[in-house]
This record gives sequence, structure tokens and C-alpha cells, in this order.
Amino acid sequence: MAWFLVEITYVQEKLQDVRPRHREFLAKLAGEGRVAVAGPLADGTAGITLYQADDEAHLKETLDQDPYFLEGVIAQRSVREFKPVIGAWLPS
Repeated sequence: MAWFLVEITYVQEKLQDVRPRHREFLAKLAGEGRVAVAGPLADGTAGITLYQADDEAHLKETLDQDPYFLEGVIAQRSVREFKPVIGAWLPS
């Protein structure tokens, strides 16, 4: 399994309507251990999520099921593999 840092920039006009479905989607993934942390940036223009997935192709399948993707809330998305080495949430 690998970790990925995903940043999305929002289409503001659609954000508020879709946000509850997006958060339900992320909460389900968090319950499965696939999302470590997620949330919007303080200025409200974008959000960051730290995902765990088998590989980038598996992650893309997951991201493409997000209501934000399906309902056109994402103006831009970046995906970078992340190699965590220190953190309270890391397994021993």
C-alpha cells in the first residue's frame, strides 16, 4: 500500500450543494482506513486529503467515485505519492 497526497481546487458555485455527499464518501473511506486526514484549506479555495491505496491506478478509481468529481466540483486535481516516516497515526 502507498500513501498519496491529493489536492483539489473547487468550482465554488457547486461546492456547497455537493459537500455533504463528498464528506460521506470520505468518512466511509476513513472508516476503511483509506483516508488518514482530509479537509479544506482555510481560505476555502481547495482541499487536501491523504489517501492510502494499492497504487496510483487504484487511487484514481477511488477518486473518480467521489461526488466532487462526479458532480463537477473539481476545477483541478493534483496527486503526489507521499512517503510518511514520522507521525502519531502511522502504524508501528
